[in-house]
Amino acid sequence: MSSNVRITPHPSFDVLAATTAARLITRLLDVQSERGEATVVLTGGSVGIATLREVAQSPARLAVDWSKVNFWFGDDRFVATDSPDRNAGQAAEALLNHIPVDPKRVHAMAASDTVADLEESVALYTTDLADAARAEWENDDDATGDEAPAVPRFDVLLLGLGPDAHIASLFPEMAGIRTQGVPVVGVRNSPKPPPLRVSLTLETINSAQEIWIVAAGADKAAAVGLGLAGASEVQVPASGARGINKTMWLLDEAAAAKVPAELLRRER
Repeated sequence: MSSNVRITPHPSFDVLAATTAARLITRLLDVQSERGEATVVLTGGSVGIATLREVAQSPARLAVDWSKVNFWFGDDRFVATDSPDRNAGQAAEALLNHIPVDPKRVHAMAASDTVADLEESVALYTTDLADAARAEWENDDDATGDEAPAVPRFDVLLLGLGPDAHIASLFPEMAGIRTQGVPVVGVRNSPKPPPLRVSLTLETINSAQEIWIVAAGADKAAAVGLGLAGASEVQVPASGARGINKTMWLLDEAAAAKVPAELLRRER
C-alpha cells in the first residue's frame, strides 16, 4: 500500500460525518491561505450529503471565504433538474443554499431537461472543465507545458463507496471504469438506478491533490476490504482511486470491520 494512503475509522456514522466536515473546513482554509481560492469535488450518497449538512451547521464554516471556493461534482444522475435523485440538488439543499457561494463557481452537470441527450451533458461538462483549467493555467505564473490541462486543480475530491466498490458512477466491469483519455464519461445501464449518469473518469479523479473515500455501514465492509487489498480497478473501482498527495479512507466502525487492525489509524 502506498505511504500516502491513510485509513481512519470513526465510532459512528454521525461522528464520521461531523469529523469529515470539520476536516473539509480546515483543508479549505489551509488551501485558501496558500492560494487564495480552493476547489472541492462533491459526492452524493448518505455520508456525502450528511457531511455537507454538518458543514452548513458548523460555526467554523464562517471562517471560509465561500465566494472563493469552486465546487464540482464527481458524478450525477442524468435526470430532470428537480429530481430528488440529483446530487447537485441534494448538495444545494444540504449546503450550497446556506452559504455565500459564487454561483459561477458551482459547476453542476447538465440535467436531462436542459440538454438533448446524455452525450451533450458529457460534452458540456468536458468543456466546463477545460475552460476552468485554461483560465487557471493562464493565471498561474508557475504553470508548465505548452497548453492547459484538461481539468483544473482539485484540492479535495470526495468519493462515496457502493457495496459493489463503485466510486462516482464507475461500476465494476463496465465501460466507464475502463475509459481513458477523456475527463468525463456517460454511463448507460447503470446497475444502480437511475440508469443514465455522467461521471468523471478515473484518470480525472486521480488528478486530485487529495482523495477522500467516505463510507459507512456494514454493507460497505467487503468493498472497503477489497479496495484496500490491491484488487484490479476494473473489478473493484475503489482500488484505483489514488490522490496525488494523499488518499484517505474515512470510515465508520462497521465499514472498517474487514480492514486489518495494523492498517487502521484511530481518529483522536
